Amino acid sequence: MDELKTRLEQLLSSFNADSQVAEELKAAARELVLEAKSEALSIKQQAEARLEDVSGKEEQLSVVIKRSEEKEKQLVEIYEKEAAALEKIDGLSKKEAEEKLLNVIDKELAEEYARRIRENEDKIKAESDRRARGILVSAMQRVGTENVGEYTTYSVDLPDEDIKGRIIGKDGRNIKAFEEHSGVSVEIGEPGEPVVTVSSFDPVRREIAKRAMEKLVADGRIQPTRIEEAIKASKEEVDAVIREAGEDLLYRAGLTGFAQEIVDLLGRLKFRSSYGQNMIEHTLEVIKLGAAIATEVGANVEVVKRACLLHDIGKAVTAETDQGHAEVGAEICRRYGVAEDVVVAFEGHHTDVLPTPEAVIMYLADAISGARPGARKEDYEGYVNRVKELEEIADAFAGVQKSYAIAAGKEVRVLVNPAEISDAEMFKLAHDIAHEIHERITNFPAPIKVNVVRETRASAVAKPG
Repeated sequence: MDELKTRLEQLLSSFNADSQVAEELKAAARELVLEAKSEALSIKQQAEARLEDVSGKEEQLSVVIKRSEEKEKQLVEIYEKEAAALEKIDGLSKKEAEEKLLNVIDKELAEEYARRIRENEDKIKAESDRRARGILVSAMQRVGTENVGEYTTYSVDLPDEDIKGRIIGKDGRNIKAFEEHSGVSVEIGEPGEPVVTVSSFDPVRREIAKRAMEKLVADGRIQPTRIEEAIKASKEEVDAVIREAGEDLLYRAGLTGFAQEIVDLLGRLKFRSSYGQNMIEHTLEVIKLGAAIATEVGANVEVVKRACLLHDIGKAVTAETDQGHAEVGAEICRRYGVAEDVVVAFEGHHTDVLPTPEAVIMYLADAISGARPGARKEDYEGYVNRVKELEEIADAFAGVQKSYAIAAGKEVRVLVNPAEISDAEMFKLAHDIAHEIHERITNFPAPIKVNVVRETRASAVAKPG
C-alpha cells in the first residue's frame, strides 16, 4: 500500500503543470485506495471467521479426547476386575471352571423360571377358577349320590369247632382240594374262633370260594368230590350274578351296543372295590358327573358316557396281569370293537396324556368321584407306608431341612433352608416335589398338596447401661 502511494505522488509531481489531469489522477487514486481497503477488510473478516470455526472444532476435539480418556479409565477398571476374577479361578481345570459358571447360570435361570411359574399360576388360576367353578358346581349339584363304603366279607362262620377238622380232612386232603379247585387260600380260625377265611387277589374267585364254603358247611359232607361239585355250582351262580350285574349297569347308565364279553367284564366290577368304594357304584357316579360336565361345556356326551362306563373295566382282570388297568381295559375294548374315540378318552386317565376334551372330562369326573369326602377309605398299613414315602420323597431334595405329611397324607409341608433356597426357587421346588410324587406314587385316594415353607429369623439383645 505504501509503494502504491509513493508511485502516485511521483506521477502527480510530473503532471503538476496540468491541474485538471492532476485532479483526475487524484480521484482515481482515492478510488483505488478505497477499493484496496475494502478488499483488505473482507480478507480480515474471512480470516476471523475461519479462526472462530477452528476454535469451535478445537473445543469439540477436547470433549472427544476427554470422553476417550474416561472410556479408557473404565476399561482399565474392568480389566483389573477380570484379572482379579481370573486370579481366583487360577488353578481350576476347564471342566471345573465350566461347572462353576454353569452353577451360577442355573441359579439365575431357576429364579427366572420360578418367577414365571408364579406369574403363570396366578393367571391360570384366576381364569380357570372363574370358568370351572360354575361348570363343576352345576355338575355336582345334578349328581346327588350316597357315600359308598361297601366292604366285602371273605369269612364264613362255622356252627361249631368240630367242623374245622372235616374242612381240613385227613392229612389235609380236603383243604388242599378246596384250594386247588378254587384258586384261593384257606385259613382256619384260631381255637375258640368258629370261622374260616378265604383269600385271593381275584375278587371273583373269592366270591366263588366263599359261596362254595358256605354250601359245604351247610351240607356237612366235606370231601374232594363234594368240594369240586360245590365250587362248580358256585361258579355258575356267580357267572349268572356277573351277567345280571353287567346288564343292570348298562340299563342304569342308559347305554347299549356292547359285546357280551364287555358286559360280563363290567359285571365283574360288582365284586371289585377300591379303597372301600364299590366299582359299580363308582362307575355310575363317574358317568353322571361326566355327562353333566360334557353337557355344560358342549363336548360329545355319548363318547364321555361310554368312556366313563369303560374306564375301570381293566380292574376286572388286573389280578391276572401285571399291566395297569387303563392299558388293559383299552386293549380289551379295542379287541371287542369299541369305537377308538371312546378308547382314547379313557386310555390315559391315570397319566398326563389327555388328547381330547372328552378325555379331560372323563379324567375330571373320575377324580371328583374318588376325591369327594367319604367316597374312599384306606387301610392303616397302606396309609402309614404312603405317609412315610411322601416324607422320604420330599426329604431327598437339596435344601430341604425336614418334611411332614399332614392332613391324613393329603398335604406335605416342606421346611427349607433359607440360605440355600430363595423365595423365587420355592415355587420351582414345590412343582418338582409334586411331579416326583406323581411319578413314584401312582395310586392314592385324593390329590396331594405340596407346601414349601421358607423362614428367616433375625434377633438381637439390648443390654442395660
